[in-house]
Amino acid sequence: MLELYGHPFSSYTWKALIALYANGTPFRFMVLDADHPEHAARVQAASPLGKFPLLVDGAQEIFEASCIIEHLALHYPGAAPLLPADPAQALAMRMIDRVFDNYVMNVMQESVDEAIRCGSLSEATRQRVTAKLERSYAWIERWLAEYPQTDTVSLIECAAAPSLFYADWVVPIPSACPKLRSWRAHLLALPPVAHCVEDARPYRAYFPLGAPDRD
Repeated sequence: MLELYGHPFSSYTWKALIALYANGTPFRFMVLDADHPEHAARVQAASPLGKFPLLVDGAQEIFEASCIIEHLALHYPGAAPLLPADPAQALAMRMIDRVFDNYVMNVMQESVDEAIRCGSLSEATRQRVTAKLERSYAWIERWLAEYPQTDTVSLIECAAAPSLFYADWVVPIPSACPKLRSWRAHLLALPPVAHCVEDARPYRAYFPLGAPDRD
């Protein structure tokens, strides 16, 4: 059986979990915590920087959440079309996946990393992250004019849901982006995403910038 190593509060773990839940793919969740040091050791040995999530499929170890989803789409297809069969459409989807990872989640993570490292967030970092995220939000708002809001889960939803969940905690999506605000709410209501939200709820006190009393 597949094994996924990660943590319930980790955004990139969510990204892989959403794909697994969407297709009902059987797997064992190998949580990374103090009670399972052997899980952390496996993750540390698997990739250059020992980051998670990590998917173990027999003798194969697949790291990077996007690559895990690609692996699932190729070897464990289901009702949720994680990637289009058409190469050009798949390429377009991979580009949007990069938008959510690099221009939303990783930007938000700048604030989290500084808060962990320094115990607080500098005004310079706050302003820089806010400017970047608001620019990304505006771009996604325009993109959503051509993207249908359905219950389908693809690579895009797997990337968008966790990144928008946490980014909105750090820099709330402004009223000038109504499509994006609506889509975030829609994503969080999808059963595979709601599963992740609930499993992560006990860990909210650990969010270094303070989790808002919502979602």
